[in-house]
Amino acid sequence: MAFGRLERSPGARPMSEINMTPLIDVMLVLLVIFIITAPLIASSLRLDLPRAEGARAVDAPAFIAIALDAEGRLFLDDKPADQAAVLERARQAVRRNPATEVQLRADRRVPYGRVAELIGWLHAAGLTRVGFVTEAAAN
Repeated sequence: MAFGRLERSPGARPMSEINMTPLIDVMLVLLVIFIITAPLIASSLRLDLPRAEGARAVDAPAFIAIALDAEGRLFLDDKPADQAAVLERARQAVRRNPATEVQLRADRRVPYGRVAELIGWLHAAGLTRVGFVTEAAAN
């Protein structure tokens, strides 16, 4: 039998770097979730807008967003509204800025008479600039 020294192997040294892989994985999952949900959050009111060629977005400095769904219901900033609320908002906008524009999003199935009635209300309140929001035509 040999008597000798028992050498111990040095133990595992503590790791001084952070493992970034799990953090990157979590961030990529969150990014995918935001990419998928962002278009859904943008507008909760789903409308089948008419398609038009030559339509381009105009950034008006002051505007009111009004929508008409397929059943002819009114929405002011994507919230249900009635005629009185639309007229009051239009009058307030005229007092602040007479050049305020109305951006009208009307479903393609809304009868023309309902759209003309709404435009009449807006003209009576003093708003004369009405822009129709459409989707770009498919090429």
